Amino acid sequence: MKFAPRLLAVMRKEFLQLKRDRLTFAMIVGIPVMQMLLFGYAINTDVRNLVSAVANQANSHLSRQFISELGQTQVLDLRYVVDTPQEIEALLEAGKISIGIYIPPDFDRRVIDDRRAAAHLMVDAIDPTVIGVANQLRNMPLKFDSTIAPPTRAGTFEVRPYFNPERRSVVFIMPGLIGIILTLTMMLFTAVAVVREREHGNLELLINTPVSTTELMIGKVVPYILIGIVQLALIIAVGHFLFNVPIRGSILDLYLAASVFIAANLALGLFISTIVKTQFQAIQITFFILLPSILISGFVFPFEGMPRIVQYLGEILPTTHFIRITRGIMLRDTPLGDMSQELLALGVFALVAMTAATIRFSKRLD
Repeated sequence: MKFAPRLLAVMRKEFLQLKRDRLTFAMIVGIPVMQMLLFGYAINTDVRNLVSAVANQANSHLSRQFISELGQTQVLDLRYVVDTPQEIEALLEAGKISIGIYIPPDFDRRVIDDRRAAAHLMVDAIDPTVIGVANQLRNMPLKFDSTIAPPTRAGTFEVRPYFNPERRSVVFIMPGLIGIILTLTMMLFTAVAVVREREHGNLELLINTPVSTTELMIGKVVPYILIGIVQLALIIAVGHFLFNVPIRGSILDLYLAASVFIAANLALGLFISTIVKTQFQAIQITFFILLPSILISGFVFPFEGMPRIVQYLGEILPTTHFIRITRGIMLRDTPLGDMSQELLALGVFALVAMTAATIRFSKRLD
């Protein structure tokens, strides 16, 4: 019976330690709540509101009725109206739309001819989910309120896949995986390395040197940028030579964008190191940020299909912008200049995170 008081004393000590460790206590509540919210909102196989463009060369009452019918499905967000299929292709190459609808001039005749597709779906086939949506639309029976057309017509569309005609999942996954791997390793390396130095007392040496806080921050970031570039080269080589993932765009553009992205994650890792006290806490925070980077960045699920509030949260994450860049360069041959907004978002994030880390970092021991 003597061990009961000792056991209770140890248990009481652990609870008191958890009570004092506010970060760990917050994680106990925050991680399950965040997982429930992310999985509840982000994992949605019933995709809606895919950004789309339409080129209606028939411009007839029947074709306009057809477009209205498509809009009512809520699957497509008909955001762009263009004149030619070439303009749709340009929007696909820029990554601005997921699906383009081309209605040829003889649409009315095609509707009553079951031997021909009445219209064409031009699909960004990088994401297999979007291809699945396109196939559903192709087989969807659409209603026509017209005396010259049948009341319903299935098989209306011919699907034209772009950028990934073989519909291989690895082509979709690999460019996004670059962002996920770099997010994990860069944040974790930096945050844990700084906290380890603090725990071992190595920061005392730096405190007594004439190095400024800004110089110290930059000096800790630059070596890891080089490590991140090596990791990027390794991932690209494995993806290209083992899985035949194409690299259609400029490899120089890819490395330039990756350098900014790596800097953003390293700055975030430094900021994490200023708010935690132990390596375990640094690991906790890193995975706390990694989970939304996987679920709401467009890495797994179509970004446009998520609720608007989740999209706003996703836009805050640097991984979201980098995945758009990697898929644009590697799969669509999109110049980096055409994705300047994504690159600017990464640069702003890196600057803000580095500034916050520098302000919080003190050249004296707590």
